[in-house]
Amino acid sequence: MNTVLSARKRPRSLAQELVEALTERIREGALAPGHKLPTEAAVMAEFGVSRTVVREAISKLQAAGLVETRHGVGTFVVGPGEASFRITPEQLETLRDVIAVLELRIGLETEAAALAAVRRTEENLREMRSALDAFAAAVAEGRDAVGPDFGFHLEIARATQNGHFAELLSSLGAKIIPRARLGNETSAELQAYLLRTNGEHQSIYDAILRQDPEAARAAMRTHLANSRERRRRAAGEKN
Repeated sequence: MNTVLSARKRPRSLAQELVEALTERIREGALAPGHKLPTEAAVMAEFGVSRTVVREAISKLQAAGLVETRHGVGTFVVGPGEASFRITPEQLETLRDVIAVLELRIGLETEAAALAAVRRTEENLREMRSALDAFAAAVAEGRDAVGPDFGFHLEIARATQNGHFAELLSSLGAKIIPRARLGNETSAELQAYLLRTNGEHQSIYDAILRQDPEAARAAMRTHLANSRERRRRAAGEKN
């Protein structure tokens, strides 16, 4: 039976409803380990949601370790012992852990941004724009912006047209996006940080839009390096 989610809900809550629906199927065995998930188009048709909602839901399922995407094949339910390389929550418990992941992302995502600038499609640009708008709305409303933040970076990986980039980033999941708050910051300081992050995202997008690979590479490196330095200062590191 087809299930149409309420069109009045925000995209973020629609994605969460879709996550819950698919998670229930996985837990009940309707989608067993090793089974391939329906295509994006099939999920969109069944649940009456947009491609953006489907992709955000799949990202959340990947972050939870319930599914993984295999390049050129599809997205599959993950069973015990089947997961590919991933970073567990235990590996993100300290600021030093988060800094280590940011160093990995700098190596991966700066080149992805350059390739995306050369190879992006109009659909890629629309998805990036949608993620940027969702991030800005979340910040303005005081909501968690991790979902659209990860969605923006994941769409850049997809825009490389090299499935390995998106597959690796998907396997890492949304948990690699550092939480914005760092303990003793004031609300004003946090808001300033999120607005600056939004501006950095916009610079990356603009370079990809212009199809300028060097500018895209530099903008992504600046963005991730700024995030790393912010956490280094919080951890009291100098190197």
